[in-house]
Order: sequence, then structure tokens, then C-alpha cells
Amino acid sequence: MSITVEEIFETVNMTLRQKFDIRTVTLGINLKDCMDRDVDHFCGRIEQRLVSLGRKVNAAADAMEHKYGVPVINRRIAVTPVSILAEPLPKTEATAVRIARTLDHAATQADIDFIGGFGGHVQKGLTASDENLMAALPQALSQTKRVCSFFNLGTTQAGLNMTAIERFGHILKDLAVRSKTGIGCAKVAVFANVPEDNPFMAGAHHGIGEGDYSLNVGISGPGVVKAVVEQNPDCDLTELSEVIKRTVFKITRAGELIGREVASLLELPFGIVDISLAATPAAGDSVAEIIEAMGIHRMGLPGTTAALALLIDAVKKGGAMASGHVGGLSGTFIPVSEDAGMIRAVQEGALTLEKLEALTSVCSVGMDMFAIPGSTPADVISAIIADELAIGVANNKTTSVRVIPVPGKRAGQVVHFGGLLGTAPIMPVAKKASFKFINRKGRMPAPIKSLRN
Repeated sequence: MSITVEEIFETVNMTLRQKFDIRTVTLGINLKDCMDRDVDHFCGRIEQRLVSLGRKVNAAADAMEHKYGVPVINRRIAVTPVSILAEPLPKTEATAVRIARTLDHAATQADIDFIGGFGGHVQKGLTASDENLMAALPQALSQTKRVCSFFNLGTTQAGLNMTAIERFGHILKDLAVRSKTGIGCAKVAVFANVPEDNPFMAGAHHGIGEGDYSLNVGISGPGVVKAVVEQNPDCDLTELSEVIKRTVFKITRAGELIGREVASLLELPFGIVDISLAATPAAGDSVAEIIEAMGIHRMGLPGTTAALALLIDAVKKGGAMASGHVGGLSGTFIPVSEDAGMIRAVQEGALTLEKLEALTSVCSVGMDMFAIPGSTPADVISAIIADELAIGVANNKTTSVRVIPVPGKRAGQVVHFGGLLGTAPIMPVAKKASFKFINRKGRMPAPIKSLRN
């Protein structure tokens, strides 16, 4: 892949003026060869490997920052789903918490921002290891700072595991109470059709179809895309799509260049570049403001879904034109707390929980980083999860939920998480929803479109 001088100058301008960055360099690591029936032996093996490789990732990312001047915001590790690694170990919550604390300690020693993979794939059923890990989540995530968890609760091929979904309402309520402002819930995401090469937290893990190692890069440039949209206020939507595609083409090439060089320094294979536009609370770094620059008065008002569909299609096409290694989630995130435009839309009443769910029918992921009253019943939380993941199963796409029931907060109040996690207005939600439906449990059958073979 050759890069021209003109592209380098454009990238420098995007970095200096429009907040373009490499949002994450994530090293996927296979730990299956560390499995053991002795928890001490297992934890010792994984800690040694994670610390050694984590420090190398940091050094390589630093080298690329100095060479190209493009910030590498987060350095992360994703591991084989822990529910698989823990299969030979005692099925106790103490064991699961011990593993989580080992992962956390290793990440701290290596100065890795987050380590993902503390979860499993349970779309069709629960093993004893899966059940133990789920039961331990409130303890494990409240006692660690850098460990992130994912659980895949449904696929288009298998349907929805409603038994696991029913439990997650209770798990999230328990975790919220154990962590300040409920922030522990920001470290766990539940999915339908989760990708195995996603570099973004909290869903990152090293899938069982991956090799021993994989260096994945997540790039982000909502400020860059917003700038080009603002520079083209009068073009029609076809032309606007082309403008966005060309812009994403450029940032994807820059992201892949840096990712490949990091992988080369580590002497490990390059995996994928995820081109998701990921907002931050900083001014000018908002996906919602891109939608508003396209002509929508406020994010969430009529026309938002159509505008978001156009944006995501253009992002995916631009990335696919630029690289044969586009993967992960690739598209656009719409987290509420992490996006200044989303926060403003919720506070003004333009964006409701129902509209947020509707937007996820076209967005890359799902209902992300939204806060609800801490008094919300567990079955209502499970019902929100079921609705969102059903969209993914029915439409053969990835959807997810990262919801934070904030203890002691009521609808209309605000909670401050700080850093990249931002500020969340507490969104109103029904106190009664679908108790009898959720408590039927079992498995919701796969849609007929799953029968493709």
C-alpha cells in the first residue's frame, strides 16, 4: 500500500485541525494454550504473557505517534473469551474474580488502558463456565478498573437466549449498586451477532476463529467528516455521500498504514482496520453534529434515521474502497454520554429512548452508553436488551446494549462519568414493561432467514 505526499499533508491537517486520531490499537491474544486445572498456574501464565506483550504494544504505538504525529489514544488487549479459558477450573465465583483481578493487574503493569474478553458466547445455551462467569460479573467488574466484559446473547443463526437476557437485568442492577455512579456497567456490553475482531471496548475479544495474534486498529474522525459536510452545504445527497466516502477513504488508508507499521514492529500479523466514527465529549468531535450539519435540526428529530443511514453507508463504502482489511464494527457509534450532540439532544427532548432504539436499525452497533434511573426494575432492563438484540437477529446485523442504571438518580438528572465516558442525562423509562414475557425465558427461535445452507 503506497501513500502519496499529498495524502500525508492531508492527514496532518486532519490531525491538527479536525481531531483525527487512532482511537485504539488493540492486540488480540490467543490464551487457549495457557489453560490449566490449577488456577495459580493458569493466572501466572497469562499474566506473564500479557505484561510482556502489553509493554511492546505501548512502545510500538509510541513510536508511531512520534513518526507520524497522529495520536494513538488507547492501547488495548483482547483475549480469548474467558468462559472458554475457565472451563477446566473450579466453577466458583472466587475463581472468576481471581482471573479478572489477574487480567486487571497485568493491564496495569503494562500500562494498557483496557483489556477485553471477560465473557463468552451464549447465544444458544449456557455452559457451567458461562453461568459461573455471569454470576461473578458484579464482583469481578466492581473490583477491577481495566477489565471489560462482553456476552453474545443472540445470533441470526441461533436466535436469542432469553434465559441469559433475563439474568442480565439482575446482573446489571447488582453491578450498578457495587460501583460508583453505576460506572461498572460501562465496562460490559451484550450483543447479537458480535464480531470476533472488534478492537473497541467493551465488546473486544480475540475470537476463536482468529490466529494466535492479531493487531487490530480502530480509527475515528467524526470531526473530519463534520468539516467536509459543513464545507458542502448546498450539494444534493448523492454528492454528499461521495464527499463523505472520499474523506473516509483517506482516513482509512492513514489508519491502516499506522496499524501495519505497529504490527511490523511487533513482528505480529496485522488484522483489521475498524473505521467506526467514535465520538468523544470534546467540542467538534460529535457524530450527532455530523447529522445536524447534514440538515437535521436536532439529532433525534424526524429525518435523523434517514440521515444516519446515508452517513453509515458512505462510511462503509469509503472504508471498503480503501482497504481489503476493513472489519470489526465499521460504521458509526451513537453513544449518548460520549457525544456532546447526543447529550444536548436528550436534554432538549429531541432524542428519546424509543428513537434511540429506532436509530440502531441502521447504525453500526446499538444502544450505547445511555443512563436510566437506578430504580428501573430488572425485567425492564432485560426487556430493553431483548428488543435491541432482536433487531440484530432479525436484520442479520450486529446490535448491542450498554445501559447504566444509575443508583439514586431520577429521569432528568445528570451523571458525570468523566474522561471519554462523558456525561449522561438520565433518560426516562417505563417502570412496568414485560415481566411475564421476560420470565418465560428459554430461547427465542432463529428467524427463517437463518436457513441459508
